[in-house]
Amino acid sequence: LKKAFIGIIIILITYFSYDQLTDIYSVEKQLKNGDKYYLRTDKQDYSKAFKWYEKAAIQGNSDAQYKLGDIYFNGLGLNQDYTEAFKWYQKSANQGNASGECKLGNMYYFGFGINQDDKEAFKWFEKSANQGDIDGQYYLGLMYFVGLGLNQDYTEAFKWFEKSANQGNAKAQSNLGALYHFGKGINQDDKEAFKWFEKSANQGDDSAQYFIGEMYYFGKGIKIDNKEAFKWFEKSANQGNADAQNKLGRMYEYGIEVTQDYKKAFKWYEKSAIQGNSDAQYNLGDMHYYGSGVTKDYKEAFKWFEKSANQGNADAPNNLGRMYKEGQGVTQDYKEAFKWFEKSANQGDIFAQNNLGEMYNQGQGIEVDKEKAKQLYKKSCDKGLEESCKKLKEYNF
Repeated sequence: LKKAFIGIIIILITYFSYDQLTDIYSVEKQLKNGDKYYLRTDKQDYSKAFKWYEKAAIQGNSDAQYKLGDIYFNGLGLNQDYTEAFKWYQKSANQGNASGECKLGNMYYFGFGINQDDKEAFKWFEKSANQGDIDGQYYLGLMYFVGLGLNQDYTEAFKWFEKSANQGNAKAQSNLGALYHFGKGINQDDKEAFKWFEKSANQGDDSAQYFIGEMYYFGKGIKIDNKEAFKWFEKSANQGNADAQNKLGRMYEYGIEVTQDYKKAFKWYEKSAIQGNSDAQYNLGDMHYYGSGVTKDYKEAFKWFEKSANQGNADAPNNLGRMYKEGQGVTQDYKEAFKWFEKSANQGDIFAQNNLGEMYNQGQGIEVDKEKAKQLYKKSCDKGLEESCKKLKEYNF
């Protein structure tokens, strides 16, 4: 009998490949076979991975179901299909698979293959997080942090970011650092903030790299070190972080821990400005206005100052007012100049207060009003603007 059994095994080995035997005997082996083709770094074969995951998924294996969902979601070896991805994530999640629950939460969170639904997203993230899923914990923390599908709660956000961060999630570590840095949901503590930003930054998170640069730059939680600040801003900027690109531009413009280089400053300001960073838009406008690192161009300067001002940048409106007043890069228009000077002056800009005072004094874009002119000159003079102090004396106010 023993010899007969051995004979049967030999026949099976002779006539069936390993893949065929796997197909016949074991769902777990089907899953492992899928992993073999999906996870390998040398010769990935998503088509074969799909074949094995599908076999195991159809038989109800929850891990295979969410992995099959991943293949559909990312369009690996086949056309991307969010509807199919949703279907398989849902099957996995309904069996209580923590990864499947998190993936399903993501579909609802972003509205992939289904109507966007924050409450459903929260439900599935919570289920996943309570099973200890690192990504589920991060997304649950994010929903509490932003207040999606529930009331904003920084304390709960902190709790879940901390759980995820302790498991090594880089984004959770970065967000935990931010909560410590800004004192949200926990007492403000820059040393703890630095610790978590550093952990995240070392994993390559661009936001954490930017914040580490900021902390070195301003000496928050660590001694001021512009060399380190530059290093981390550069790492973050090279990943496309707009805030870091702007800061890197600033360091090149003013020669902070690097040889002053207006062309490089211009390059980084431009990258950041194109992404919509209002400070970089202002700085880029400045470079065009003065011809730093680029040929002087008032029209380009006006364009970027306007973009920056329309996003609420406090410095840009005064520059726009000046350009309207002088007709630089735009048709001279005292009323528009007045509008922008007033906007900036109301935000406390002393130069705009001085300029607005001059508009009232000269009756440009507005009727002459010496009293208002005096008040504005006095405001900016009291804040240290010598030009306004001289005008108070010059006009005998």
